[in-house]
Amino acid sequence: MRTAPWLVLGGAVAGFLGVLGLHRPAASGALAGSAARPASTGSSAPGAGPSAAVSGTFTGPVEPYGYGELAARVTISGGRITAVAVPVLKVAEQFSQQLATEAIPVLRHEVLTAQSARIQAVSGATYTSEAYATSVQAALDKAHFK
Repeated sequence: MRTAPWLVLGGAVAGFLGVLGLHRPAASGALAGSAARPASTGSSAPGAGPSAAVSGTFTGPVEPYGYGELAARVTISGGRITAVAVPVLKVAEQFSQQLATEAIPVLRHEVLTAQSARIQAVSGATYTSEAYATSVQAALDKAHFK
């Protein structure tokens, strides 16, 4: 009986398991905002960098996603995110509306807790979560919020 094929197969499995063991998800969350299309209303001090002086309301761009589009509005007071709202939410059908209605409060809580757009996606609402985080990040970029 030949043992070479079994050794090759065993080596491949061991290598695959080794690669899986090295892959660790980021502790800060699966989502990080990326699009920097500033479409916002808000104010911060001219030339203000990331500081506790950042205050105002900033609206991110309308982000299309698999089942519709949304935009996030972020309120910052004293250098802290104090509120996040969704002034634009257009969905393709009723199920998407229900899913967004359930996911958005969870996402809002994630942003308020993390004080950033680096948040965990809501299971079953990945596209909605990504669009939300992207719009929030664009609003935070407009505010020069770190």
